[in-house]
Amino acid sequence: MSDPLVVEVERSGVVESTHLADVAVVDERGDLVAWAGDPERPAAYRSSAKPMQARASLEAGWAPADDRALAIACASHNGEPDHVAAVRAVLSAAGLDESALRCPPDVPLFPAAARSVAEPSPIFHNCSGKHAAMLAACRAAGWPLESYLLPEHPLQQRVRAVVETLVGALEGPLVDGCGVPTFVAPLRALADGFRRIDGGVEAAAMRGHPFLVAGTERLDTDLMAADPRILVKGGAEGLACLSVDGFGVAVKIRDGSARARGPAVLSVLDQCGIGGGISLPQHREPAVLGGGVRVGSVRARGLLERA
Repeated sequence: MSDPLVVEVERSGVVESTHLADVAVVDERGDLVAWAGDPERPAAYRSSAKPMQARASLEAGWAPADDRALAIACASHNGEPDHVAAVRAVLSAAGLDESALRCPPDVPLFPAAARSVAEPSPIFHNCSGKHAAMLAACRAAGWPLESYLLPEHPLQQRVRAVVETLVGALEGPLVDGCGVPTFVAPLRALADGFRRIDGGVEAAAMRGHPFLVAGTERLDTDLMAADPRILVKGGAEGLACLSVDGFGVAVKIRDGSARARGPAVLSVLDQCGIGGGISLPQHREPAVLGGGVRVGSVRARGLLERA
């Protein structure tokens, strides 16, 4: 245990809010080499598990048409036109359409895309690529389509086996926001599991198509575009998992705030010397606005402990 990182929201020279972040950094052997707060704090993998869920779909028999299909399976996308087209292509290749999706109806995360949408639909849900790949895997394996969300479904059992192989003992499952099972493990184990998924075809597809993984103005897309060595996947409730140069990193914002994630992640990369001095000021110190004008910023402070 040590002090967590602190992400401060400063407005007009006054610290208005603070967010605390736990961090775990592991090396190529899976040993903890740096941390802040509690690196053994339990956390749910949420969408940071998507590369592992995609691997389970591949193992079940899904044969994606190209790397774009695999990248969208790993995505928490903005619902921009390129994202929606990629999801529809996965479904079409399996002989399915969006009516088969069991993720909740939603509107695109990106405001410009949302303005052109008449009503919510599952295809716009940020997890629809993962769901499309799961459906395609079920079609390939001859498994039931309607029940693919259930923990006892053969596909979800395979997902659990893949995650356990990479991470170790799991708690759960919990029901994720999109309806599929997700799992809980210590933050250090999540970092190591994400490091271990790197090097696979899922990671190559994400690096090859960073826009499909998230989209315009998103941390995951911008980090991988800025430095192709980085593999990163954010998850709900302020989680981010990264792999770079043989290190695995997991950052969890305790109060679940997404706005604190970028400053915390970039601070960790800087302190570990594994991010190559990436700038990305829009994520490092996001603007705090007043009357439409920048009047402050969100900044991380604090030091990692070292083994």
